[in-house]
Amino acid sequence: MRSILATLLTLGIYQCSPVANKPTPLVMWHGMGDYGTSYFSMGHIKRLVQRNVPDIYVKSVVVGANFMEDIVHGFIGNVNNQVEQICQEIAADPELQDGYHAVGFSQGAQFLRAVAERCPTPSMKNLISMGGQHQGVFGLPNCDPGNVICEEIRRILDLEAYADWAQDEIVQAQYWHDPLHEDVHRNKSRFIALINNDQTLMEEQRENLKKLENFVMVKFLNDTMVVPNESSWFGFYRPGQDVEVLPMRETDLYMEDRLGLKEMDEAGKLVFLGVLGNHLAFSDDWFVQEIVEKYIKDNV
Repeated sequence: MRSILATLLTLGIYQCSPVANKPTPLVMWHGMGDYGTSYFSMGHIKRLVQRNVPDIYVKSVVVGANFMEDIVHGFIGNVNNQVEQICQEIAADPELQDGYHAVGFSQGAQFLRAVAERCPTPSMKNLISMGGQHQGVFGLPNCDPGNVICEEIRRILDLEAYADWAQDEIVQAQYWHDPLHEDVHRNKSRFIALINNDQTLMEEQRENLKKLENFVMVKFLNDTMVVPNESSWFGFYRPGQDVEVLPMRETDLYMEDRLGLKEMDEAGKLVFLGVLGNHLAFSDDWFVQEIVEKYIKDNV
């Protein structure tokens, strides 16, 4: 049989069909109050991507055993443990072993940035942050009417965001950032201060983030959920007050280059996009044109 096949190949009668390169897969992490298997939110984004990038593999993060647990874990749970769970799932997924792009929606954006910093294998290529809170938030103003969990979280944040139990169990407390008490924030925050290298400079996190090909940050210009909305672009309040907001390039985080953002900026790896509208208010056309076509679809 082997000799017959060799003869056919020599004569050009039999040819092996080339194996088409599969598109770079995509990992998505949803925002607060949502869940990874939602047909109308994350499912819609998944279908939108797959219509425009045929054969792409899309993993939509689910934290917990079912959609109800996933929703609850968006409010209650230890974010560091959640990130570790997703790191393990990504490392074990055979479809992701050659690298992947990632899109994080709202709080899912900083959670995926933590994945990029802490779990470099397999490699994250492009990270797209849709309304993320990369310097944290100092306010949780919008809760859907009747959302009892959200209202209770907002009450807790107002009173004791930096309490040990809140930093271990309340998701939003773990990216709370009080500019009036920066020392407390640096010493007590157990997530956002860690991934921003505010406590100690973890060089491995810095080097891993710099491996991204593109770090795309989308800010919603009329955002009333992210306070201040400049946090979506790594800006934040000038320390000691909560009125004046510094753009990223004027923050200590950038000027001291604790995360490698300055180096990435100079290399052209940081992309800043602004969208008119409130939190996560974007059209399908915009998402396809500005995100899918430029940062998810392989352009070769």
